[in-house]
Amino acid sequence: MLETTFSRYDELYVVSDIHMGGRPGFQILKESKRLANFIRSLGQQRPEGAVALVLNGDIIDSLAEDIGGYIAADDAVTMMTRIFNDPTFTPVWEALKHFVSRPGRSLILVIGNHDIEIALPSVQKAIEMRVAGDDAACRGRITFSTTGSGYTCAVGDGRVFCTHGNEEDSWNVVDYEALFQLARNQNAGLPFDANRWEPNAGTLFVKDIMNEVKRKYAWIDLLKPETKAAIGVLVVLDPEQVGKISRGIPILWEKLRGTLRLHGLLSADEMSVTDSGEVQNIAMSELLGPSLLSGLKAARANSGRSADSMLLEAERTFDKPGARPPGSDETLGWGQLVWDWLTGVEKPEALRRALKDWLRGDKTFEITDRDETFETVTAKVGPGVDFIVTGHTHLERAIQLDARRCYFNCGTWIRLVRVTDAMLDQPDVFKKIYDLLMKGSMEAIDNAQIGQTFLMNQSSAVSIRTEGSEIVGELIHIEGEDPVTERVISQFRRR
Repeated sequence: MLETTFSRYDELYVVSDIHMGGRPGFQILKESKRLANFIRSLGQQRPEGAVALVLNGDIIDSLAEDIGGYIAADDAVTMMTRIFNDPTFTPVWEALKHFVSRPGRSLILVIGNHDIEIALPSVQKAIEMRVAGDDAACRGRITFSTTGSGYTCAVGDGRVFCTHGNEEDSWNVVDYEALFQLARNQNAGLPFDANRWEPNAGTLFVKDIMNEVKRKYAWIDLLKPETKAAIGVLVVLDPEQVGKISRGIPILWEKLRGTLRLHGLLSADEMSVTDSGEVQNIAMSELLGPSLLSGLKAARANSGRSADSMLLEAERTFDKPGARPPGSDETLGWGQLVWDWLTGVEKPEALRRALKDWLRGDKTFEITDRDETFETVTAKVGPGVDFIVTGHTHLERAIQLDARRCYFNCGTWIRLVRVTDAMLDQPDVFKKIYDLLMKGSMEAIDNAQIGQTFLMNQSSAVSIRTEGSEIVGELIHIEGEDPVTERVISQFRRR
């Protein structure tokens, strides 16, 4: 039997990763009117029943805002006011206001890693005022889940657990104790000490590095998968950008380190390598892949430039902003290493070949792929939970665990960019993609005439409802705008 303390609904809808934040040109949410109309439609569902909407993390995106630090503390209300009044996001807040004005409706806001400010009393108060005003009944329909423990409820006699998913992501773990202390201090009238706030690695990466990259390549947040495609594209497209990434948080080095361990090429203290020539070959294979390497061999052989010592030098100078290799006026990083190998090669063809290697066998967009978020979250959920719903990765999933249990990732409402095998097999088509990426702007991506599989605008959600004696869980796509329609992608029936 389910605990009687759980809220119980007839229908539950979950959306995640809306990312309301950033000024025009820096915004990654586009279909705000579609989202608003979807939320309004939920206000009309089962007029006599109980319907809940869970916003499952990354509702706002403070990391896209000009907050002058890693968390909006003293300026949190100013930030929220700007987001409330931004013409792109206003329809969503108006729809949420309409939703909570309806009897039998419940709105639940779960914390993510881009919206940690919703744990602060000032932000919760601002959201309540924007959505419910002074109406006590409407305020009573709003619940905040900001301790990192997720949100649990019942649909019929089925137990549902919603969590953003960053809790099990080592890059994006939130220090909820520190966040609680900040909220307490805010209530107690104590000033915020920015020097005592320690952001996680993911926040540092976004604020210090990726936001700078986005100013030139606004699409970087949309391209999936991040390490194989997004970072890989930058390796070829603009090595200078990769230099920024590698100097800040060396993703590519950490990826390579595991490979070197397997080959026994790291020293005991892991601060040096034991065979620079072999490491050079492995590094290039990891970063570029065999297809691109085969096209580079002739140019590389005739270049007359030796790169045997480059990896050792790159390793010694990694993450040391003041370091300078001989004859160089900037820190040697992966960007320069790769650029030396690419000299004389046409960039569109180099990128096409590289992506063919990086994306071979990739399962990023397979909804049944048991990715890392699935593995880590489900490992810490008890067998009594019938439906597990996450977000965070922006990648939708629908995986049946057994006859009574199912896992969903409800994806995102930002559009995603995907390069398929078919596009990579056609150099003329890929040249168009290359030209789009070089332009850098969101507008160029949005106006691309390449096909629906390139720009994915899925507007995903999860629906869990009672249907007679069954409980039905569905991964759905919201389509159209006014009116919106729901298209079922995957369905699970718990009898």
